[in-house]
Amino acid sequence: MPSFQTSTLLLTLLLAIGLVFFLRAASKDRTTVVDVASSRPPLEVLEGLSAWLEQRGWSPEGGDAERQVLRFQGRVAASTPLAVLLSLLGTVGAGSLGLVVRQVQPSLHWWPLGLALLGPLAGVIYRKRAERQEGVEIRLMNPDGETGGSTIRVRAHRDELIALELELAGPLDLASDGSLLSSPI
Repeated sequence: MPSFQTSTLLLTLLLAIGLVFFLRAASKDRTTVVDVASSRPPLEVLEGLSAWLEQRGWSPEGGDAERQVLRFQGRVAASTPLAVLLSLLGTVGAGSLGLVVRQVQPSLHWWPLGLALLGPLAGVIYRKRAERQEGVEIRLMNPDGETGGSTIRVRAHRDELIALELELAGPLDLASDGSLLSSPI
């Protein structure tokens, strides 16, 4: 086998490996915990957070009065544009692999191009892994409001925490350490 065919095959296989890791990263659980402080009373902050979460489609699941925890559940949907993009990338990548295999093994004729039919599986796999039940947990850290305000620990998906920080910072006077908004990922 000539060296250009070997290197092309190797690069195409690396492309396939990259797609697999992209699929894993796209559907990875990104649950994070952040402490949020407010100068407002705890009850006002909890009611504001609960109303905001319910408005966004989260349903209350109860909580634990002793630990002062509220829980919400919601179904997270996969991104349709990302599923289409992954299907397209998978099809092009599998087709490219088929062309390379065809060049390396001409006796197979055009059968290796059938690998392109496996491409849409990338989108299907992403959709299956990305659609799942997720939860939001809100815990009151200073129940008596002894500091004159309230401190709340929120455990949720990273994107939900960013939306919370962006949308409720003003109305509820929320402040965190800002690490969610400054992170490049």
